[in-house]
Amino acid sequence: MLLHSLFAHMIRTGSLSVIDARGQRRDYGDGAEPRAVVKLHRTDLEWKLAVNPAVRLGEAYMDGLLTIEEGDLYSLLDVMAHNYHRLEEHWLVKAGNWLLRQGRRVKQYNPIGRAQKNVAHHYDLSGRLYDLFLDPDRQYSCAYFATPDTDLESAQLAKKRHLAAKLRLAEPGLTALDIGSGWGGMALYLAQVADADVTGVTLSVEQYKLSQARAAEAQLQDHCRFELVDYRQKNGPFDRIVSVGMFEHVGKANYDEYFGKVRKLLAEDGVAVIHSIGRFDEPSPINPFIRKYIFPGADVPALSEVMTSVEKSGLLVTDIEILRLHYAETLKNWNARFQANRKAIAELYDERFCRMWEMYLVGCELGFRRQGLMVFQIQLTRRLDAIPLTRDYMVEEEKRLAELEQERFSVPYLDSRHATAAE
Repeated sequence: MLLHSLFAHMIRTGSLSVIDARGQRRDYGDGAEPRAVVKLHRTDLEWKLAVNPAVRLGEAYMDGLLTIEEGDLYSLLDVMAHNYHRLEEHWLVKAGNWLLRQGRRVKQYNPIGRAQKNVAHHYDLSGRLYDLFLDPDRQYSCAYFATPDTDLESAQLAKKRHLAAKLRLAEPGLTALDIGSGWGGMALYLAQVADADVTGVTLSVEQYKLSQARAAEAQLQDHCRFELVDYRQKNGPFDRIVSVGMFEHVGKANYDEYFGKVRKLLAEDGVAVIHSIGRFDEPSPINPFIRKYIFPGADVPALSEVMTSVEKSGLLVTDIEILRLHYAETLKNWNARFQANRKAIAELYDERFCRMWEMYLVGCELGFRRQGLMVFQIQLTRRLDAIPLTRDYMVEEEKRLAELEQERFSVPYLDSRHATAAE
């Protein structure tokens, strides 16, 4: 059968056993860890998994048609991750990837209306869901871990401090634009700690409402405002531009437009920092399960794709930092909190939703541990002399900001739940 052929070719490291709908068991791999045993509950799953494993495995688990008899979801996906390079070599998967590439331009068409619809699919879910697995500031992007034992709240605060240091905000009153401002945490940090005058833009109605409420609660609304608008509709100039976790939603076909607009929005002596998921290896499509069910319209770039568009824009790259396992640790923390609150999330939605998000959180963690995903932070300017000659200023600025945090965090803006309760 096709599925047997696929797994026999693919699974060489670790152990996978498959019990089909007729009760027949087949074992694959070298007998070592990681190890998982799964049961298929319908005969048609055998050919569906063989033809499109990247989507159908997640769907079968989500729908309860594939159950894990031994091990857990992490061990199952870890087996797959260890052997994924061989999966991509199989003729069936090659054919499927070819079809994905043919439709990529259509899927990445990203006019303003579609962009807002894609954002709403994920970010306009119940705010209660995000309170149950994110930190109180609702930072929904890669944290910055000094050590793997750093708690999530400290790591997310360190991420904001790290980005703010790269923006070089020592001069008070600088204007800043936060593209894809989420629930407002980064913009509020820049306003309260770094004394910037900040505008945050988002396409999520729920994020916009909560951000406005948080700014009002912290009495920052005079110099930290939020707008429900596409970044392409803004006019500059801004002294500083930051974008955290938004670039993944731009689509590869639109990178020239994105960086061209960033250049137009940025002041002549300004500084921009873009924080995004990326790939260590060559360009390839995003995981199709993630695109279909979690982040429609999203994609993950290789740096080679990003740099081509930056060069065309006329912007200058003044610093690039690669965060390797930081997002794996972030996702590990999110999943632990998700599991701790799984009953409440199932009551909020249902079991199918919980299994879908488990696939997302666990699969993405393993993507960063095993499959070449990383996070990059690119600093951009329009002038060579916009920043100091060495990176020492970043370290000095982080120390200064850390001291200011101790002084200025008497207002509880960090906890999004205050504003949620006030709505």
